[in-house]
Amino acid sequence: MNNILQLIIDIASTPALLVALIAVLGLILQKKPVSDIVKGGVKTFVGFIVLTTGAGAVENSLVPFGEMFQEAFSMTGVVPNNEAIVAVALNQFGTTTALIMLLGMVFNILIARITRFKYIFLTGHHTLYMACMVAVILSVVGFTTVPLVLLGGLALGIIMTVSPALVQPFMRELTGRDEVALGHFSAVTYALSGLVGKWFGNKERSTEDIKFPKGLGFLRDSTVSIALTMGIIYVTVAIFAGGEYITTNISNGTNHIMYAIQQAGTFAAGVFVILAGVRLILAEIVPAFRGISEKMVPNAKPALDCPVIFPYAPNAVLIGFFASFVGGLVSMFLMVILGSVVILPGVVPHFFVGATAGVIGNASGGFRGAVLGSFVNGIVISFLPAFLLPVLGDLGFAGSTFSDGDFAVSGLILGLVGQYGGQVAVVLGIILALGAMIGLTIMFKNKNQNKEAV
Repeated sequence: MNNILQLIIDIASTPALLVALIAVLGLILQKKPVSDIVKGGVKTFVGFIVLTTGAGAVENSLVPFGEMFQEAFSMTGVVPNNEAIVAVALNQFGTTTALIMLLGMVFNILIARITRFKYIFLTGHHTLYMACMVAVILSVVGFTTVPLVLLGGLALGIIMTVSPALVQPFMRELTGRDEVALGHFSAVTYALSGLVGKWFGNKERSTEDIKFPKGLGFLRDSTVSIALTMGIIYVTVAIFAGGEYITTNISNGTNHIMYAIQQAGTFAAGVFVILAGVRLILAEIVPAFRGISEKMVPNAKPALDCPVIFPYAPNAVLIGFFASFVGGLVSMFLMVILGSVVILPGVVPHFFVGATAGVIGNASGGFRGAVLGSFVNGIVISFLPAFLLPVLGDLGFAGSTFSDGDFAVSGLILGLVGQYGGQVAVVLGIILALGAMIGLTIMFKNKNQNKEAV
């Protein structure tokens, strides 16, 4: 039994395999030939491996950058990092997290089936992280054993369904279609970036329309511009951090300037690989998902990881990262002045979340929307983790915290409701959230029927 449970957990925790199996299921439900089923499954699997390989390369190049930055500017504080905080929490909440994750995926499908929120969340690692956070907070509130797993699974299923819905209006604006959703737990800041772009931007002036002088025409190539821009930034930080520190502690003896240039090139290569993987996935998963839409969850949309939107605005990816990181720096200095917990700008979240916020902000408000939306995103994902720390119990003193907006918002809601209303309030809150989703479904259904009658 334990082996079977572990196998299911391993599949659910491996995005490439999970999404490939779902693609295969979709093609089987459409009664496609065996050759098409095999091709679709393998290409989806390989596409996700390509994407995660690129994301891993980017992340591996950003980790030493963060260390160099802290050394260069003598900053200490809490670093938001999902992987770090989850690694600590799983020592105590591993089994509970796994069971909540599995139940959450089941509830996600059921909620998508019975409500108008037709989103199937397919980003496995983020599902694991959110399951872990829910397990921690509900445990702090006092839930144990079966109630903890059942309530945690239902809460996770609701979050997995609502999160893509928050940002879907901007996804439709970005893609011009309504076939793919965003499955990344920072929807609150993505939607905020989209709103900021809509209110203060000008969508007629896109980041992708930036005109370079004739002699700098090579910068139109996103790979070249990313490599050169990141090269300047890496080398600058490396100089401030000092050659002795880098060669001794980070680069294994490699000259600090050469190491910085190499990491900048790795970053650019990672982004290039991500874009290639996304194209491969979308070519297979969207047609395959029609089978699931027709048979299991009518009109269902796959909610995929944030790099899925990077190809729509490569310039906005880099602009969003920079603007978000600046927002993080501004927030850090404000926290120092206020004397509060200092949240250091985590380079990894500011890249992935900031870049995505930039693409969304550009879709609704052009260049100005990308800059302002990502800057606001950087401020929000700096202050929200600070607010989250007190409701994490002993885990709040682990030197790290969850980095993305949806983790903080969901955690604060669950934690504060439990803190001030107790277990009964948490149960009622989760039931009311589900009831509201069902109520909205009935209301919109009746509204559409009345329109058809007229």
